[in-house]
Amino acid sequence: MRLVVQRVSSASVTVDGQTRASIGTGLLVLVGFVDGDVPAMVDWSAEKLSTLRIFPDEQGKMNLSVADVAGGILLVPNFTLAGDASKGRRPSFDKAMPPAEASTHFDRLCELVAARGIVTQRGVFREHMHVALVNDGPVTIVIDAPA
Repeated sequence: MRLVVQRVSSASVTVDGQTRASIGTGLLVLVGFVDGDVPAMVDWSAEKLSTLRIFPDEQGKMNLSVADVAGGILLVPNFTLAGDASKGRRPSFDKAMPPAEASTHFDRLCELVAARGIVTQRGVFREHMHVALVNDGPVTIVIDAPA
């Protein structure tokens, strides 16, 4: 399971010209699942996202979590994070989790983050999305959930 976490001033997801989700200050998280990912990885990821301290405190140090700044999290499913571009000129997606299973994991991740009291928005699974964001910093962190 791979997460690309971006600290944002704002972010939104548009499908077919209609905004489907948006947040102000918070985290935009692209979420990718690979074969072999298990529910425990989803649980770990929800906890990590909720407590990751990448917002500045009064001294400007990254010391506050999204909950500490009353921010939101916009979770966006992104199977291309499972891509392998190490060979050839086109990435292989052979390691990507099948959509039905990935959708179940994604739903669970969204539920677990929301259960922590964080405003949670979500992209639309298996849809072509336009994702807009204002990256704050820029701060971008790539997290691979431990097996």
